[in-house]
Amino acid sequence: MLDGAGAHPSRTARAHLAWVAASNGIARSRIDDVLEIAGLSQAANRRVRTFSLGMGQRLGIAAALLGDPSTLVLDEPVNGLDPEGVRWIRELVRERASMGGIVLLSSHLMSELAEVADDVVVISEGTVTAAGSLTEVTRGHGSLEDAFFALTRRDQCPACPL
Repeated sequence: MLDGAGAHPSRTARAHLAWVAASNGIARSRIDDVLEIAGLSQAANRRVRTFSLGMGQRLGIAAALLGDPSTLVLDEPVNGLDPEGVRWIRELVRERASMGGIVLLSSHLMSELAEVADDVVVISEGTVTAAGSLTEVTRGHGSLEDAFFALTRRDQCPACPL
């Protein structure tokens, strides 16, 4: 899921997911499942234009889950979510990982990544400056955020482009 705003505003959540399912050869029976997972069952027949930013994020994640992918890629998944939605994302990520799935998260919110990440890749200006377990990357730093800033400072990162 790269952007939760991909749904046409005049479609309902259910119609959007039906379109995504049909265009990808996914059984329509998955629609109710992902609406439930995303906490959108009650909003399934509402027009997307009435959705909050967080509901749009949930709809985007529901669409990403339609095919039950073994690798789930989420870009800024907590953007626009309320505290309950943030907790839901954490639980979803942990659950998928515990079931053997791979979840790749891209985020600028280091504290959120530190809550759920097992492994971390730090990228600065298109260059990988660190990669490893969360423990390895944060060793010697107070937090993932501290590690990120230390690893992306030009004087601390000779591999980073000028």
